[in-house]
Amino acid sequence: MNAFVKDTHLPDGLATADLVRKGHLSAREAAVQAQDRIRKVNPALNAIVDDLCDRAIEAMDGTVAQGAFAGVPTLVKDLFLPLQGARMSNGSLVTGDALAPFDAEVVKRLKATGVSILGTTTSPEFGTSYTTESRAFGRTANPWSLDHVAGGSSGGSAAMVAARAVPFALGNDGGGSIRVPASCCGIFGLKPSRGRVPMGPAIGEGWAGMGCTNVLSISVRDSAAMLDHLSGMDLGAPYAAPHDEKSLLSASGIPPKSLRIGLVRDLPPFRTAPDCIAAVEDAASLCRDLGHVVEDTTLPVDAMEYYDVVFNVIGAQTKSLLRFLGQMAGSPVDEAGLEARTRIILREKGSIDGATYAASVDWIHAFGRQMAHLLTRYDVLLTPTLAKPPQTLGSFDMDDSNSFGDLIERFHSFSPFTSLFNASGQPAMSVPLYWSAEGLPIGSHFAAGFGREDLLLSLATQLEAARPWAGRIPPINALAP
Repeated sequence: MNAFVKDTHLPDGLATADLVRKGHLSAREAAVQAQDRIRKVNPALNAIVDDLCDRAIEAMDGTVAQGAFAGVPTLVKDLFLPLQGARMSNGSLVTGDALAPFDAEVVKRLKATGVSILGTTTSPEFGTSYTTESRAFGRTANPWSLDHVAGGSSGGSAAMVAARAVPFALGNDGGGSIRVPASCCGIFGLKPSRGRVPMGPAIGEGWAGMGCTNVLSISVRDSAAMLDHLSGMDLGAPYAAPHDEKSLLSASGIPPKSLRIGLVRDLPPFRTAPDCIAAVEDAASLCRDLGHVVEDTTLPVDAMEYYDVVFNVIGAQTKSLLRFLGQMAGSPVDEAGLEARTRIILREKGSIDGATYAASVDWIHAFGRQMAHLLTRYDVLLTPTLAKPPQTLGSFDMDDSNSFGDLIERFHSFSPFTSLFNASGQPAMSVPLYWSAEGLPIGSHFAAGFGREDLLLSLATQLEAARPWAGRIPPINALAP
């Protein structure tokens, strides 16, 4: 057992940094211990792309860690988050073994907090799946049950955090890719508002502004503190969320006033499974006990029209990405090397014309205004994170005989809600408040108005205090002797 791990408890990032700052633990010791934890659980979870532990530890010789998270070990998702010197596969065979020649701006900011980056984590090809399974790296398993998915697309990061290998890890989210794995793995995951965290320098915006970046964490306060350091536009950004000097970490510690919460159980035609209904109703009951007002509401969207439009954007931008990869390689990408899921998206949506793309972006922006109006009636919306509990590995497999309609049914009957808030640009979070009778975590999903991460983090801290989850450790964990 690690020297600073007590019983089945791993200190969160801020507590670890405090140990380093006070001299109870060196950054090198923290990294070596995390290396042991990562290598202990990864054979079962298959969540690591590049193990950079030795490189990181060697680079520490003679250095003194500085920053709010000085000496805290962490991991970075291998998906559109370049980490200099690490592979940037984006979960695909077609990218080969090319190394990232620079750090993304958000990775630079992560490094500036003093963390030790010990590796990169798995993602499905190009992030278009709610399970982290790929031909390139195989299947990433859930530490609560190795037969079940860890969620996607930040499944590798989520699995490692849930297994207590590291206190937090960097992920990103274009349709639920932080919140879905947070729900599957029983940890906390917050998607920031559009433009709060930088996308550059290689990307102006991801999926017409639907993509964003943050950490997945055990504690709410780690997520709040890290978001303080990651926030703010980078040089040349096309737009940014409003940013003031108010600390989100400080805001997270202030209990919220009595909130008006709109409860949504279903998004037709998708049906929410009984376990997920039970989870969201349990969350609603807890909110009422905490003094909030909860009432039923519905979302102003036709789900099937929504997903048809959103995949116009995803298909066109996937096609653009492949064209760029072909230009870099000097020859077109061989689509035979792609996942069947990617080929289906390209077959249906990869050749839309410019007018259709522009109309789709306009549709998404109009939808965002509808959601903004809904949140003038409520402080917060509460939905299930997922409409089904974590599914078994292989449940999302597809082949070329499948239709685009099959893809929508398979993936979005599992996660119908999360993507809506990428399109609207509003912040949203999955909070681990419920476990099924089978012992699988089921998150509850809260969203607030644009730029109101402070409100979500305040509510999350209140929920965390009322229903602590840090002590709920999965069977596959790095803390057991």
